[in-house]
Amino acid sequence: MQFKWKQLSFCEENEKIFVKNFGTATENKTRSPFVELQLAGHDHFGNVAEKPVRCSETLRYVSHIAEESRLTVTQANEQCEVNTVLQAFGDCNAVQIYTEVRNVSAEPVTVEILSAFVLGGLFGGRESVGKTYFTKFTQGHHCECQPRRFSLEEYGFNACVDGGEKCLTHKNVGSWSTKEELPQGILEYDDKFLMFQIESNNHWQYTLSAQKGELVLFLGGAGTFCGNESKELLPNEKMRTVSVALACGNSLNSVIGEMTKYRRHVAGRCAPDRHLPVIFNEYMHLSWDSPTEENTRKVAPTVAKSGAEYYVIDCGWHNEEAGNIVYPYVGQWRESKARFPHGVRATTDFIRSLGMKAGLWIEPEIIGVKCEEMLNFCDEDCFLHRNGKRIAVMGRYFLNFSAPKVIDYLSETIRRMVEEYGAEYIKMDYNEDAGFADESLSRDRVAYLVWVDDMRRRFPNVLFETCSSGGMRMDYETLKHFSLVSTSDQTDYRLYPYIAGNVLSTVLPEQAAVWNYPVVGEGVIGEPFSHGKDWVQHNISSEQIVMNTINALLGRMHLASHIEFLSPAQFALVQEGIEYYNRLTPVKKTALPYFPLGFTSFGAGQAVCGLKTAGKIYLAVWNSGGENTVRVPVAEGIRSVSLGYPKALGTDFEWTNHALSVRFHGISARLFEIEITR
Repeated sequence: MQFKWKQLSFCEENEKIFVKNFGTATENKTRSPFVELQLAGHDHFGNVAEKPVRCSETLRYVSHIAEESRLTVTQANEQCEVNTVLQAFGDCNAVQIYTEVRNVSAEPVTVEILSAFVLGGLFGGRESVGKTYFTKFTQGHHCECQPRRFSLEEYGFNACVDGGEKCLTHKNVGSWSTKEELPQGILEYDDKFLMFQIESNNHWQYTLSAQKGELVLFLGGAGTFCGNESKELLPNEKMRTVSVALACGNSLNSVIGEMTKYRRHVAGRCAPDRHLPVIFNEYMHLSWDSPTEENTRKVAPTVAKSGAEYYVIDCGWHNEEAGNIVYPYVGQWRESKARFPHGVRATTDFIRSLGMKAGLWIEPEIIGVKCEEMLNFCDEDCFLHRNGKRIAVMGRYFLNFSAPKVIDYLSETIRRMVEEYGAEYIKMDYNEDAGFADESLSRDRVAYLVWVDDMRRRFPNVLFETCSSGGMRMDYETLKHFSLVSTSDQTDYRLYPYIAGNVLSTVLPEQAAVWNYPVVGEGVIGEPFSHGKDWVQHNISSEQIVMNTINALLGRMHLASHIEFLSPAQFALVQEGIEYYNRLTPVKKTALPYFPLGFTSFGAGQAVCGLKTAGKIYLAVWNSGGENTVRVPVAEGIRSVSLGYPKALGTDFEWTNHALSVRFHGISARLFEIEITR
């Protein structure tokens, strides 16, 4: 039985929106099922390869239950019952979807593929590929969130030939969920925009293909062909997919706005993070991997005067090995007597005496390959394996959170960090990718997040950050369990605008942490800062301080570097930026991302993005160098424009009813407040 998309609408308003945006799909002209289920040993209708569409079991419609904001559709065949659950939300048109399968037969079955959702009948179908565009969100170290837009025809889709094996797809395999690409995408056709998001912290897949005249979008998580994970179900046993989300709009800003409103329904929150405090972390351009009691005592008093509320000691507070060789030895998470001779607690108490809260770093999901104490403690089931051997990358073994011994030890570790070492902020890092494992990586990753939630409940006054070598795990399964995430480890403030200018399309402004390191020399990454106060005051410009600050103003600020070397006038710019950041806190919790020039990319002459409320736009404008005028169209209409930050530096700008023009001289940035007419 073909199940009408109209029946999948949860309320009259959502029905109208989806009918308008997805055309034939709403009129039941599509022939694609919205669930793909493939069982091992069965004859399949088509080749799977990268294209898991029309290749699986025939399911018949059984029933559906429509509630106020939730719809459950039941389908079945002789062996399985399949329930697809769709959840709507009152303030946006986004829909969250997942699918669950249950073995209703008397024999075990093995599930090779189970989609979270399949959406067919998109836009004008195969014949529209020249006018249908897709934006993928590419990723990499120090170059996170780099959208790339192209037509399906440019990608190789053919308007004249039906079917075939051509598809646009990406599969993430491994525990870094966003190492190559973010689990999201945007399809557009004329003024119709569809955005999807896959909520997985490990394996995931999307596939867009042309089948029998229609465009079909497959969304899902792990499976036989994605992470080498099949699942045997015993009689009456169940399994469920990851969740996905779909949103629609009539422009880039509107579709991202709808997804942003949805993300606020699922995002992780905690009491100590309610007012989005500024965090100082002494890793970047300061201590790197070698913090010491002495250095922290030198820097912390100035940090307290800046307005930062937390002071975080990053990698190196533990172990006796030097910072440049420490990683293969980590895992026991006990304080370093060499670097903190009076104990870490003495230093965190000193931080508290200055009116700040103290934080510590940890990489809980690994053990160094030379950490003899923990290698002797752990049983073999404490590790992830591939081909029967422990998985090791860059001097680290990966822990299996399905093992009780792992949970017990790390729970005690967090207790020790909080109660004995005085941490009120814990940065949970994860610096390598496990790939796929003999064990179910999906099950291990679920267990990890269950443990995280347990730690958050046990220590409700501790703020937990998630970081993965920068932004290698910026997915919304992870971000349901943390209130903030590191977006990048980019070390050059001149390049960070190319990330900060896009990242609000991916992460909520109240969760997206960006580094602000005003004092940067010419040294090698990881090496000590070789300059002193005189050099800083003569070589660090006001524009450098301002750009660093604006990089972080629209998201979460992670202040860093040797700010104790700044002159009073230079330091005043840092303080002004933090004061302005704090005034933006209520705005960030409700405003929507704004991209008047679309997305930016590395090498562009400028970057522009902002936050939009009902009556105002807070707009960051960056210039990459040279004499340049950046003109920003504002379709909403301008009532007035004022400079938000910095107030003291000269800024050359003018505005008309529908555009702001800013004249720059060299590498610089400004943040404006624009009163709009509608």
